Order: sequence, then structure tokens, then C-alpha cells
Amino acid sequence: MEEEYAMADTSRLLGAASDFAHYPGAQNDAAAKEFLDRFPLPAIISALQTGADVPGLESTLVNCLERVFQTKYGASLIPHFMVSCLLENSDEKSVSAVKIIIDHNIYPLLLDSLVNGNEQVAAASMDAIKTLACFQGGTNIVFPASDNEVTHLRNLAAQCTSLGRVRVLALIVKLFSVSSSVASIIYSSNLLSLFEAEISNSQDTLVTLSVLELLYEMVEIRHATEILSSTSLLQLLSSIISNASLESILRSRAMMICGRLLSKEDTYMFTDESSVRVVVSAIDGRLSCSESVDADECESALEALGQIGLPTQGAELLLSSTSPVARHVAYAAFDRQGRGKQLAALHALGNLAGEARSENSVILNGSAEETLRFLIYEAASRSPKLTPYGLFLSVLQQEAETRLAGYRLITALVARPWCLMEICSKEEIVDIVTDPSIETSKIGMEIRYSCCQAIHKAFTRSTKLMSDPSLAKIASKLQDAVRRGPYLARRHSEAQPVVMTAERF
Repeated sequence: MEEEYAMADTSRLLGAASDFAHYPGAQNDAAAKEFLDRFPLPAIISALQTGADVPGLESTLVNCLERVFQTKYGASLIPHFMVSCLLENSDEKSVSAVKIIIDHNIYPLLLDSLVNGNEQVAAASMDAIKTLACFQGGTNIVFPASDNEVTHLRNLAAQCTSLGRVRVLALIVKLFSVSSSVASIIYSSNLLSLFEAEISNSQDTLVTLSVLELLYEMVEIRHATEILSSTSLLQLLSSIISNASLESILRSRAMMICGRLLSKEDTYMFTDESSVRVVVSAIDGRLSCSESVDADECESALEALGQIGLPTQGAELLLSSTSPVARHVAYAAFDRQGRGKQLAALHALGNLAGEARSENSVILNGSAEETLRFLIYEAASRSPKLTPYGLFLSVLQQEAETRLAGYRLITALVARPWCLMEICSKEEIVDIVTDPSIETSKIGMEIRYSCCQAIHKAFTRSTKLMSDPSLAKIASKLQDAVRRGPYLARRHSEAQPVVMTAERF
């Protein structure tokens, strides 16, 4: 069956290649692209290597490729395709692939395809250069020792259009991901300053946004934390966040990049606390200007604060000042005026309280804990609910997405005795978190159950509550719900009578 399929596929390729090769007149770029979209170069080369027994195949494909490569589009594919094939099939016994690339001056052709080719060609060139950088000796080609080399990425970027510069930066991000050693070369070559230069020149919103998206991608790379923390990136992003004259989308992306970078525990090993405070102050400044901040920017600010509040150091920093930026989070978490804003704030407050931290890292230092408690009670006093219990119940009575954020928040806060006392002061919240039918989605059931487990664990650890006879019913509900599990388990499995009509003959 596979042989029949391969023969049919080869037959289609042979027919299409013959039509292309014998087409009267010159073939244009569109025709070449349409042909290669149907039969990519790797498939054609493979057919040449394996189809020697097919009459006329070799000559037809050679004639077809000759006409393909006579077009500008076809010619643009040669450098990166040949480099990729060369590197992928290179071994220690063959002539060094890197030496061939050097001897035939192929690397400049790849760079030209990167900055001047269409999107597909540029992407393929980028992949080929990344593969080259992974080879021993290839790194020296991609990162020449002399700053005066024409192929130095800094010099290439200086001669490019704005689109070309963005592509060079995209290449740097791709190279940065290869390994920590390559990332160190990029840092020592001062190539990261190209990002800083583009961000500082914020006259072109689209270019700046493209560069910010690349940075957003870069901070996710595993070994990026230490290197990026050594740059002036945080200060530069803070200046964008504080600049009210810029487009709000730029400020939002800058906030998200800061949040993503500062969401990692090890960031605080390499980042000066004053730099983090500058970021927090910039976000605080935007949230304080509520009349000039649109909903999307406000949600981004709250989400960024939630990211910063994930690690212990970040949460304690946000809760440390006399007028903490966390107040914005606490107030917005229980404000039903903006659904997206409330949802972002609830998740952020859950992060601050430690829902995503390990069990032994949930509780913060004394001053941070006191601030957290004060903010919850202050938010309650400002609302018609008056108590934290009323706030939590109100959240759990809203639509599913908000309810799930409420479960996360309670899961974290219930580790505090004051919150546990609030939760157990009445039965309504316990009735919700122990009800297996209230959530219909799998994730909803699991998050509700995790909240139920957290309340049960905190309850059983409290000698005072366990010995209170007035709470026996709550204790029983929690224990029964934990035993049943997260899904719609039946309390009892009983035989049901089967009623059927009598058979008639």
C-alpha cells in the first residue's frame, strides 16, 4: 500500500514537473511559488535521490529545478535550503559543512535573505542561521570577533529598514534560545542594546510593539533571567509604563514583560530591589490615574502585579510600603463595576496570597501578612458587604469564571487563621465549595475541590475549631466532600427497580 502511494505521489510530481519545465515562455515568481508550495524542495531532492528507477524522472526534475531557480523567488531559496541540508546531513567523516559555508561565502547570502526576502524566505533563513550557530565553528561565523565585520548583526541592523531591523532582532531572540553560552555571547557582544535602542525610539508604534513582543518571548527562555537582569531593561520598560503620551498598548506590553520577568524566584538573585521598586512605582502611577487609563491597560497592570506577586520576594515587596500598590489589587478584586478588571485583580490577589506557591511558602513575613489582612478588611468596610465573609460569598455567587478565581483566592487565604474563622462563621460558603454539582467543567470541579481541601486541612489543624460543637456540621460537610472527590460522585449506590412491559405472544 505504501509503495502504491509513493508511486502515485512520484507520478504526480513527474507530471507537474514536466508541465513546469516545458511551459512556453518564462515562468514568474508566482508560478514558482505555487509549484513549490505543492512540491517543496526537500520532497524534490528526495525524489532525485530515491527515484533513479523511474524513467525520465531525473532529467525532468533537473530541468524543472533549473527553471525554478531562474526565478527570483526560486533563487532566494537556494542559500538557506542548501545550508540546512548541508548541516543536517553533515558528519565527522565528510568535509566540514562550516568550512564549505565559509569557503563559498554563503553566510552573507543567508543574511540578505533574512532582511530582504519575503516572510517565508526570511523565516527559513533564520532557521538555517540558528542551525549554523549550533555547530562547532558555526558560532564564530554568526558572531564574528571584529565589530567591523559587515556580517556583524549590529552593522547589519544599522543598514536595514525598520522591517529588516525587527527581523534581525527576531534572529537574536532565536539565537538567544540556543543555549546559555550563545546567550552569553549575545550579551557580551552588546547586541541586546539593539532592543534598548528600538524601544527608546518609540516614534513608530508598530515597530516598538513588535520589539516588545520579541522581548516578551525572550523573557520566557529558561536562561534569560540572569542575563536580562543585568541590563537596563527594567528601567527602560518602567519609562514606557510611566509615559502617558504613548499608546496604551505599548504601556500594557511593557507591564506584561516586567511581570513575566519578575514572576520568577531567581530573578531576585540578580536584580537590585530598587529596580523592582521602580517598576512597581510606574504601575502604581498608572493605576492611580484611573481617569486616563483604559480598561485593557488597567487589566494588564493588575495582571502584571499578580505576576510580580507570585514569588515570595515579590509579594512581600508589593505589600511592604505604607501605601502599597496592592491596595489597587484588593479594591479591584471586589469591585463589580468592571468584570475583566475584577477577574484580573482576583487572580492577582490569589497570587499575592500564595495560591501558586508551595505550601511552606504561602505565609509571608509579619508586616506583609498584616498589610494583606488590613487590605481585605479595608476593602470589606468600603463595600455593602461589610465583612470579608460577605466579599468572598459575593464572588462565589457570580458567574463561573469569577467563581473559579474566588476559589483560588480562598484556597490561599484560608491558611490564615483570621480568614479561616471568617469562612467558618456561616455555612453558605462551605455549602458552595462542598457542592459537587455547582461546577460543570472539569477544571471548575477540580479548582472547587482544591478549595474544599484547603479549608478542610486548615480546619482540622485548628484545635479551637475542631473542638467547637457549633461547627460540627461544617466539619462533617467538609470531610464528606473531601472523601467524595472533585467530580459528581454519588453519595449512595442503590439498586433501582426496572419496570418493563410484559411480553405478549
